[in-house]
Amino acid sequence: MEKAVAIKYTPDLPAPFIIAKGKGAIAEIIKKIAEENGIHIMSMPDLAESLIEIDEGTFIPEEYYKIIAEILVFIQHL
Repeated sequence: MEKAVAIKYTPDLPAPFIIAKGKGAIAEIIKKIAEENGIHIMSMPDLAESLIEIDEGTFIPEEYYKIIAEILVFIQHL
């Protein structure tokens, strides 16, 4: 089943956080909204599988900082 997790980062907060997540039809809606708003989508099924368990509004746990930082740097360079 398709999964999607939307993450937001703002420098004034201590860490990125989950703003939306879903499986199946909800995942498709999240992806469609991202595409319509020019938000970059990365396919990382293993990371999505881990992050889907985190509640919306929750900061990303420290064990994911490295991979999330790499993603943010990659996106910033696009």
